[in-house]
Amino acid sequence: MSPGAAYLQAFLGHLASERRLSPLTCSNYGRDVTELLRLAGETPLDQLQVHQIRRFIAQLHGRGLGGKTLARMLSAWRGFYAWLARDHGFASNPCAGMRAPKSVKALPQALSPDEAARLMEIPVDGDPLALRDKAMFELFYSSGLRLSELVNLPLSQIDLAAGMVRVTGKGSKTREVPVGRFALEAVRNWLPEREKLARPEEYALFVGKNGARLTPRAVQYRVKQWALKLGISAEVHPHVLRHSFASHVLQSSGDLRAVQEMLGHANISTTQVYTHLDFQHLAKVYDAAHPRAKKKP
Repeated sequence: MSPGAAYLQAFLGHLASERRLSPLTCSNYGRDVTELLRLAGETPLDQLQVHQIRRFIAQLHGRGLGGKTLARMLSAWRGFYAWLARDHGFASNPCAGMRAPKSVKALPQALSPDEAARLMEIPVDGDPLALRDKAMFELFYSSGLRLSELVNLPLSQIDLAAGMVRVTGKGSKTREVPVGRFALEAVRNWLPEREKLARPEEYALFVGKNGARLTPRAVQYRVKQWALKLGISAEVHPHVLRHSFASHVLQSSGDLRAVQEMLGHANISTTQVYTHLDFQHLAKVYDAAHPRAKKKP
């Protein structure tokens, strides 16, 4: 058995007996440290330097390992070296202070315009809660609100005559966002029912059967349930409606600054992720329309 393998076996025994980690966690440590030993090759563990660890991480990143996986591996390697320093006199930890590359930010999910329109087709049939849900979803999609902004939105902050809603977002910053005609109509239809349900002291626009404002969890549940009932196969949650608003407005207008202001993003770099969604849309159009976009089989 090589010295590195012997160290690893003793380290796993320490994790199981002294730290009392679960077998699965010990197995994960073992897999990650085994990868370190493989990368180190013939180089003794006490001779590995920071630049070599950095090269190992770059190699693994080049093989497609993501930031979270590499961060976990570095954590395991640091723990291994900390144990080697404590129990075997290793002078330094070449992994100390090293950070993994950041994971690529996942693109926001967005419904297609047809899926978004289908989600708005809630059959109300005189049902007060269906009227409320239709108004909520229309406002979400029409104005790109955050979930927290929607549940805390006061009745007084939506101006039906002007077609505007005044929203208090992150950092207590306020912004005014246009409200589309379908959303305005849905809110008007909900208001008489809200008046019957809402407690006297409740100022939120959207309330539940008990007359109090809705919780974020209740809204999440209603969105998911209606998506299932209306036959929408995509994973739907409130933030998807905000994403859909942003991507659809950007696809139609190309005005990134306007989308930034309506979403309430402090930095345009946060909004720029939607340009990738727009490019995906353009790429599909290109592939479908350009005679030399794709090779025929």
